[in-house]
Amino acid sequence: MLELSLPAFDYKVKKQGETVFIFDVVRKKYVVLTPEEWVRQHVIHYLMAVKKYPATLIAVEREIDLYGLSRRFDIVVFDRSGESWLLIECKAPTVNLTKQVFDQAFRYNIVLSAPYVAITNGITHHCGKIDASQGFLFLKDFPEWV
Repeated sequence: MLELSLPAFDYKVKKQGETVFIFDVVRKKYVVLTPEEWVRQHVIHYLMAVKKYPATLIAVEREIDLYGLSRRFDIVVFDRSGESWLLIECKAPTVNLTKQVFDQAFRYNIVLSAPYVAITNGITHHCGKIDASQGFLFLKDFPEWV
């Protein structure tokens, strides 16, 4: 796996045949270790260890209905009242963070209405707050947990 710009973390992997699995502490199960999953796991651990987000308020790869189409978001962090607070779209490190990736995240956010949206490939991260009067305000990092 490629080196990412997020801190290393302790992880558990197992192999079944030729397939490698990594343990997801949020979903509490082993999942196939793809390049995108490697990014997703780094982001989850960064949010929990560095930003102190509670694991109980993080959802990973859940299905949403977008205009009758079934889609899956990567990571959503909920606030203490259970409302979507931060949507994160993860891509493999080799995927460029283009307008199309932003568009995908914002399409998902039509359903979720999170005030913060981020996209990452594990190397580069773009995160911001949606402001009704000023549009999308970029942040230097994922928002601080409140």
